[in-house]
Amino acid sequence: MTEATGGIPEPEGGARPRLTLGRVLRWAGYAVIVLFFLPYYLTCLYILADPPISAFMLRQALAGRSVEYEWRDLDKISPKLVRQVIASEDGRYCKHRGVDWRALDTAADAFAEGHAKGGGSTIAMQAAKNLFLWNRPAFLRKPLELPLAMYMDFVLGKERLMEIYLNIVEWAPGVYGAEAAAQHHFGKSAAELDRQEAAQLAAALPNPKRRNAGRPGPRVFALAERLRARATRERGAANCVLGGSAGDSEDEGDEEGGWFFN
Repeated sequence: MTEATGGIPEPEGGARPRLTLGRVLRWAGYAVIVLFFLPYYLTCLYILADPPISAFMLRQALAGRSVEYEWRDLDKISPKLVRQVIASEDGRYCKHRGVDWRALDTAADAFAEGHAKGGGSTIAMQAAKNLFLWNRPAFLRKPLELPLAMYMDFVLGKERLMEIYLNIVEWAPGVYGAEAAAQHHFGKSAAELDRQEAAQLAAALPNPKRRNAGRPGPRVFALAERLRARATRERGAANCVLGGSAGDSEDEGDEEGGWFFN
């Protein structure tokens, strides 16, 4: 029998590995790599599988707030809404590859002049932000958002990307997706939306927490009217999604519309 020596006895099975700064940094690096590549992996899964939740919905739920969300395939969403959303959010949706560099240049020039109110964000960029990233601070998000938006546009294609976007975007506090928005604001399914209701939903998109699509104020209502006119004039802007289908045969006025970026 050996004599006991003073001090703390070693644990059975040998000493535990010490938690060093280098080990912490190494595991933090692994976590960053996994989090960086996870959206790219999930994007491939979402070619066929529908996203069960988005990053924005998850934060809403973790904060203890309600989430209204019900997936609808693109053919169960009114083509009028597709046209109005493209007119509102991304008029060159069918022409760019996820990032509209021309719009970004314009936004950068406006920012340099102190007039910026938007970031030239495309639908692909907004889908990347809503599905995988965060809202603010934008300067940390944009370097991740731009390549991810181009990747999503390439891998998913225009139709699937639009389908995912319309199902995850927020249309009122805690109300996500076209179906939940149509039920919440108008008491009907997304497939039954008429042109005016679709335009009001599109007009609310830039700030759904302050703009009520179901009860629009004068400014939102006027914007919806301009979007209706623009969507009618530029019907071809949605051809990559709708394939040139009719969807909107009713005549409209010739008011000027606007392209609003988030």
